[in-house]
Amino acid sequence: MTELLIKNGYVYDPFNKIDGEKISIAIKDGKIVEESKLSKKAQTIDASGMVVMPGGVDIHTHIAGAKVNTGRILRPEDHRKDVVPKAPGLRSGTGYSVPTTFITGYRYAQMGYTTAFEPATPPLKTRHTHEELNDIPILDKACFPLFGNNWFVFDYIVNRELDKLVAFVAWLLRATKGYAVKIVNPGGDENWAWGKNVNSLDDPVTYFELSPRDIIEGLAYANEKLGLPHTIHLHGNNLGHPGNYEITLETFDIVKKINAATGRKNVLHFTHCQFNAYAGDTWQNFASGAEPIIEYVNTHDHVTIDVGQVIFGDTTTMTADGPWEYALQGINHQKWTNADVELETSSGVVPYEFRRKNPVNAVQWAIGLELLLGIKDPWKICATTDHPNGGPFFKYPTFFSWLMSKVARKDMLEKVHDTASKRSKLPDFDREYTFGELAVVTRATTAKLLGLKNKGHLGVGADGDVAIYNFDPEKMNPSTDYKKLEKALGNAAYTIKDGLVVVKGGKVVASPFGKTFWVDAHLPKEQEASILDDLRYRFTYQYSVNFRNYAVQMEYLPKSMAITVGNSN
Repeated sequence: MTELLIKNGYVYDPFNKIDGEKISIAIKDGKIVEESKLSKKAQTIDASGMVVMPGGVDIHTHIAGAKVNTGRILRPEDHRKDVVPKAPGLRSGTGYSVPTTFITGYRYAQMGYTTAFEPATPPLKTRHTHEELNDIPILDKACFPLFGNNWFVFDYIVNRELDKLVAFVAWLLRATKGYAVKIVNPGGDENWAWGKNVNSLDDPVTYFELSPRDIIEGLAYANEKLGLPHTIHLHGNNLGHPGNYEITLETFDIVKKINAATGRKNVLHFTHCQFNAYAGDTWQNFASGAEPIIEYVNTHDHVTIDVGQVIFGDTTTMTADGPWEYALQGINHQKWTNADVELETSSGVVPYEFRRKNPVNAVQWAIGLELLLGIKDPWKICATTDHPNGGPFFKYPTFFSWLMSKVARKDMLEKVHDTASKRSKLPDFDREYTFGELAVVTRATTAKLLGLKNKGHLGVGADGDVAIYNFDPEKMNPSTDYKKLEKALGNAAYTIKDGLVVVKGGKVVASPFGKTFWVDAHLPKEQEASILDDLRYRFTYQYSVNFRNYAVQMEYLPKSMAITVGNSN
């Protein structure tokens, strides 16, 4: 294996409390090691005048699976404007907002990212999700199966068979080779099968005697009982609607009393919170509801969030929240596709353009930044765009320049509709992220929340994933030189994956296969056996596939990285 020594760079590794110090990073056999472990044959990279960070980790990005492929099919115009030709050693492909698999891996690597997790896969279609994940080069990845509208989950909660619920969660993660419990619009997707939705946490789910509140509480209990590496990953109810910050705060309270078997404080990750941080009761008086959410997260430790930042321009929205996508196409009158996945979930895809001079879009843009600038502890928040819903992931460098430069924010505020200034508190924020804080919200926090012990830091034993950016913090100021910062973050001087240089000078030079993480969850045999009759019944009489054909085989994970939890004794 390659031996590599990175010297003279300004290292930002917040997990190990390194904040811009000039230290060397040594990599051998794909892992960070002490420098003394390297031989004299080690390759050296001189990172003088450059920023060095762990490889980026994206906690929430829609990059693979049925709805992503539907988005590609729905939007040929999206691809025609962003054609990527074949290059030596690299494949051709297309973007823009829904890139093909190879372009997804290349563009993440060009920004210094080495890990990205697909946050919503219908269990029934997860074999296809793994096929696409396997086709994405360079990145390590995983996927989150959808649980929040599953009939097994509903029955076990209604009947108060919580031991069976725990067993089912463990079984489904093993069967799909999934990583975390994803919940989308709990109860709302099931109601959508009947042309309905839920509007409160206590609305009934059609033909089931339970509510969104019951679903969230039950799955949070099961998640923590199993001791899964990540908390429940929740897309809240009423996403996208004016006034929804109130139900968001109510949702935070549901899980306050859940005890984590792992001893961690946080038991809920609320995803793309910007889309659930709206005040007002109509589109005419639409305003930011970020302030009470900021106050809540600042004063409670059981909740973490990622942002879902809006990037102005054309994109493609896609979500398992079928009712919301139907509502959105009613607003913008664009083409729309919808799906219902048997006993499990729904989905929808709608093109969308975020416009600077649109009064609602301007406020949405401001809300994401308010959350990141207002939440004091960066270990409670992750920087995402909910790719591609808020905007394409390769726009991260622009997004990060807004965090690190109040000048960049001021310049943008002058270009957008004045509602961003009048209906949000964004103009009041003088805070500018440091490189250390940027490393927290893009690497250290994401890895920590996902339970990835060898990601997001540069300590001994960590994966040899490193990003090096050509920006000298001693000679350049991110606030005033934000255009140079944006260019540097979008074109890594080097990206190193498992000790191999995959990007040099902003160009992809190697495209190895990445690993697929999944959770191998186990319980006592009697508890696991308790659900077998239920599984066989539904697969015999209600599913369109046979029980034995449902599970994803190990052949679909050529570079498997299992995290084992639980005890089968």
